[in-house]
Amino acid sequence: MKTNIILSGVGGQGILTIAAVLDTAALSENIYIKQSEVHGMSQRGGAVQSHVRISDKEIYSDLIPEGKADLIISVEPMELLRYIPFLNKNGWLITDSNPFINTTNYPDKEALYEQIRKYPLHLIIDATEIAKNIGNSKVANMVLLGAASTIIPLSEESLLNAIKTLFQHKSEKIITLNLQAFFEGKKIAKAHSHFAIDK
Repeated sequence: MKTNIILSGVGGQGILTIAAVLDTAALSENIYIKQSEVHGMSQRGGAVQSHVRISDKEIYSDLIPEGKADLIISVEPMELLRYIPFLNKNGWLITDSNPFINTTNYPDKEALYEQIRKYPLHLIIDATEIAKNIGNSKVANMVLLGAASTIIPLSEESLLNAIKTLFQHKSEKIITLNLQAFFEGKKIAKAHSHFAIDK
């Protein structure tokens, strides 16, 4: 078993929190994991990406080669397209539909979606709106992780325990919001026919 995941978005969207959940869950299952991260700018709004590699055998590099990513999760649609060259031919794309417009020449939203839809295994979710309805737009990242959990080779129990562990110093309300966001994302993924894996 080996799964290569690229996480992308901009600063402040919780990319590294998704990575930390995956790391914690994998370690709890005694699975090998390597993670690297790149920050375009340290302040909110700069590009952020992380490579996460999960395997039942030893992993020698923390970087995913081009054409070898099984899954790209993005909290921002334009950032997703930046990493398409890394996707393998059977790879999945999961993204929030909401753009983070931090440039004057940001492309048309529909044009972005059109590009993403060219790939058969894609899921465009209005994760920000779902998160707002739950009670906090900041949990959009957990909505996306919940959707992706149906194709990530880690148990739901491990992922949920990892979320609880990471937010243990926060209020019960914050933990509950993140768990609820995870379940909402998973529910949406299961409603899509090409998410056939039942976990």
